[in-house]
Amino acid sequence: MKYGSIMLEKKEYVYIKRILNISGYVGDHEIQKSLIKFTEELKTAHILDEAEIPDDVVRLNSMVTVISDNTWEKTIQIVQPSEKDIKNNKISILTPMGAALFGYSVNDIVLWDFPTGKKELKIIEVTQQKQEKFLMY
Repeated sequence: MKYGSIMLEKKEYVYIKRILNISGYVGDHEIQKSLIKFTEELKTAHILDEAEIPDDVVRLNSMVTVISDNTWEKTIQIVQPSEKDIKNNKISILTPMGAALFGYSVNDIVLWDFPTGKKELKIIEVTQQKQEKFLMY
């Protein structure tokens, strides 16, 4: 891991902690396992001001290109749950893929348990999109 642990911007951290608290009732066991692992990673995350976050760190609205075990490559955007749109490759932060990639950076290799089994993902590109205000519940 390039930066030692995952990195989050302060407002995103607060937002994610809040949505994780209210999402504790997800019915799918595999998704729940993924969110528990993500919550554990947040405990050791570097929480930084907006200006301190490197451009290659996966954040909300980031476009991320990953390779899985060198078998497939995909570009997705990590978004708030209300903005998910699978047809347009917009993946919610509360999905296993969103949780797996969030806070990691280019060239990091992420080992994560997905509903289809354990996968190794390599982040090969991160492009930042305009950061939007988060819906505060």
